[in-house]
Amino acid sequence: MSDQPLTPESNAAAGESTGYRVLARKYRPKTFDELIGQEALVRTLANAFDSGRIAQGFMLTGVRGIGKTTTARLIARALNYSLSDRPTIHMPEFGEHCEAILESRHVDVLEMDAASHTSVDNIREIIEQVPYRPVSARYKVYIIDEVHMLSKAAFNALLKTLEEPPEHVKFIFATTEIRKVPVTVLSRCQRFDLRRVPAEVLLKHLAGICERESVEAEEAALKSIARVAEGSVRDSLSLLDQAIAYGNGRVSAEHVREMLGLADHGRVITLFEQLMRGDVAAALASFEEMHAVGASPYQVLADLAAFTHLVTKLAILGEKGADASVSEDERTRGLALAKKVTVPVLARAWQMLLKGMGEVQSAAQPQMAAEMVLVRLAHVADVPPPEELIRKIERQPGEEAGARPGTPSSAPAAPGVAPGGGPVGMAAAQPTETAPAPVTDDNTNQPKSLEELVALAREKRDLKLADDIRRYVRPVSIEPGRLRIGLAEGVPADFTRQLAAKLQTLTGRRWLVLKEDGVTTPTLAEKERARQDTLMQRAQEDAAVRAVLSHFPEARILKVRPAEEAMDMNDNDEDAP
Repeated sequence: MSDQPLTPESNAAAGESTGYRVLARKYRPKTFDELIGQEALVRTLANAFDSGRIAQGFMLTGVRGIGKTTTARLIARALNYSLSDRPTIHMPEFGEHCEAILESRHVDVLEMDAASHTSVDNIREIIEQVPYRPVSARYKVYIIDEVHMLSKAAFNALLKTLEEPPEHVKFIFATTEIRKVPVTVLSRCQRFDLRRVPAEVLLKHLAGICERESVEAEEAALKSIARVAEGSVRDSLSLLDQAIAYGNGRVSAEHVREMLGLADHGRVITLFEQLMRGDVAAALASFEEMHAVGASPYQVLADLAAFTHLVTKLAILGEKGADASVSEDERTRGLALAKKVTVPVLARAWQMLLKGMGEVQSAAQPQMAAEMVLVRLAHVADVPPPEELIRKIERQPGEEAGARPGTPSSAPAAPGVAPGGGPVGMAAAQPTETAPAPVTDDNTNQPKSLEELVALAREKRDLKLADDIRRYVRPVSIEPGRLRIGLAEGVPADFTRQLAAKLQTLTGRRWLVLKEDGVTTPTLAEKERARQDTLMQRAQEDAAVRAVLSHFPEARILKVRPAEEAMDMNDNDEDAP
């Protein structure tokens, strides 16, 4: 479809024109063969029309300028094509109704803009006309643009007619906000999602129009237009129209950059390279040069973000990561950078640029805001990602890995092990019922401390019991079969009886649990909090940790674990205080 010849509106089809027609109207498709980038839609419609399986309603959705209204008119033309005895999408010549339908002036094809006709009264006018047969065409077609703007009452009024319309009526809806259309309406329509036109197809389309308009256009200029248009045909043609006027009949890359406030892509790549090697002075000088020739601060950051995205894709996908809108210089230099800069560093640069773009938009002095973003980016460009910094800190010269107590660390769970030591999916599950062991008075392997009780409960997968012991039990004494404790505030009712029963289930012997008042010894959870506070203080005073925090001002230490524990992949991950 995209390789079909483009034909501007002829005098026979559109009538004599006394004024200039913009390219977006002049080259509006009049057949499905001229509809570029929508092969799936055209194929579906062709099969449906050829087999006679034509829906009573069509829903067209997609971004602005993608061709929704044009497609709606083409469907209306196909339904009423007079040179065929039945509806068809194959329309090589203009029939009796074609010109009027394409120019939106046919009496049986009624177009309504729902953005300015939102009320139920507007829909009632349509419903009242539905029973009457078309005046001259085969079908009466209602095209409702921006249908998502209709009120709830208007949608409700339309439902019954849409579900069971007369055989001579068809509905075609178009919207950019498909999620705002009620499901009850969507279910009654055949939905088509119009795709963004790929950059290579759009580039070929623009080149073909320039050739037919006898306009000299540089490929780099057309690539810039295709990139900025983001897959919208109408936007690309509007920009091309503007570029032709700006260049007085010639479209050059320099003129397009000046017109759109874009930075030269070669300079953007150079700026990116300077930032990645931490050369702040050179980066600021390059930015100043781009700003002096008209590039907006926001656009420079946007271009840097786009190139960061390209390098990331090239690092992951290789040469397949670049599309047709990317120049050869961008591709070559991007591939070289992809081999030098790691993906974590690129991801961090992307995040900083996105945040910086927001700062530039809201800043009173956008240039200054952009410069500060570049300074920050250059200063952290050669800093390893946080996880790599932590690994380096844990492996200080002359020390074994993991020998520094108080180092903030994150101990990942071993494969198949969830935090807390249980299998994946068990940490948040209900405690597993454990069959009671035979009751015995044997003291062998009986828990001799509160810590051993907690460990035994976890081993038996009774995580709730382990957590309750940590939180509520103030130990006084423990010996096989006998436990004297105090209780912390918030303890569940009947806790001591339940504890005795569960201990018997876990250990296979009877337990006597005695509660005493006035016990002030700390619970295991309180001891852990005190220990964590000490570790946190030591971590904050550690020079290596302060170095990490200086590079990441917004970072916070959430938890500290001694390095020897962090190295144990099966270490129980107790809740942070």
